[in-house]
Amino acid sequence: MLLDLWEPLVGRQQPDVPVLTSVEITVTGLCNLRCIHCAVGEQLVTREPERIPPEEIIRVLDRVPTLTTLSLTGGEPSIRRDLIEDWAVPILRYAKDRGLQTQFNTNLTFELERYLPLEGLVDVLHITWNYRDPGDFARIARVPMAAAERYYHRILRNAEALAARGWFVSAESMMTHETLPALGQFNRLLAAVGCRRHEIHPRYQADWGASLPVLDLETMAEGIERFLEERDPNLWVLFGTFPFFPCSPDPRHRALWRRVREAPGVTIRNDPDGRNRLNIDGITGAVRVTDFADIPPLGNIREGADLVACFAAWQEHPAYRPLKCCCPEAACLGPNLLVAQMYYPGVDFTTRRAILDDPAPAQR
Repeated sequence: MLLDLWEPLVGRQQPDVPVLTSVEITVTGLCNLRCIHCAVGEQLVTREPERIPPEEIIRVLDRVPTLTTLSLTGGEPSIRRDLIEDWAVPILRYAKDRGLQTQFNTNLTFELERYLPLEGLVDVLHITWNYRDPGDFARIARVPMAAAERYYHRILRNAEALAARGWFVSAESMMTHETLPALGQFNRLLAAVGCRRHEIHPRYQADWGASLPVLDLETMAEGIERFLEERDPNLWVLFGTFPFFPCSPDPRHRALWRRVREAPGVTIRNDPDGRNRLNIDGITGAVRVTDFADIPPLGNIREGADLVACFAAWQEHPAYRPLKCCCPEAACLGPNLLVAQMYYPGVDFTTRRAILDDPAPAQR
């Protein structure tokens, strides 16, 4: 069984009653890359004020009794050694002492030694992989070719070295016009270097990615079908923010959802943002439903905001109301904000129900 503790339904005693079980902390707005698709690109900076002390973050987390998972993200949270050693490590050590599962999001482009202080404190090391070759890296990350060559190969070496030390490395790839034909290639390479999971997401139309072309659902569906045939069957594939649903009026979309759900070693994660997770900005203290949706903060921990109260407020937010759906029989919680805006504008998912009596998809 592939257990995903970031899945919102895992922490619910009743499928339709949300519980705050996960917090994501934006550690920094600094980053050594400037990826063209970055969903937090407008938040990236070259200098930043002093961040909130770890002990204050810990006090806020301590007031969430239902917490089971914690993630650190950026920017690039490994951009400075002291950021890891003096800020990330104390928070991660608190999380492990409390029994939480932890995730650290990184581009993995620094020397291996940069990451070793995290050993034993990180359950999931989350990296990104959207590159067929160093040329892709140079184009996407907007770095000189010499740096792209260095980073491309270093990511693979680091992933292989950390996997060999027992780390759970999970690599995320976006579905775009450029990457869709190469997802099978990515998957097999990631399996070869020891990654334990391959996450597949659409590219979000947010921040720097807002002006980039979006895959239509039919092209995406064809690419997913092809990927399922080409992937390494021994590498766990997790589809996140999957834009196909069992309530779709299109039977082809329902068939694809079912094929993915029934494929061995493949899971679909309901999006955690707002369903069981909130984001804290570790510098400003803003509490958001996600770090890259165009929704004003729900509060600010510098001003005494309580995460449980912020989470409860989000459940009644007008932007969430049409998406606050639940089909327990399909273990489906519908789209997140960005998927709804991209592919289902104006659709009220609370009026739909899963359709599960379709004939089984043909085996290929």
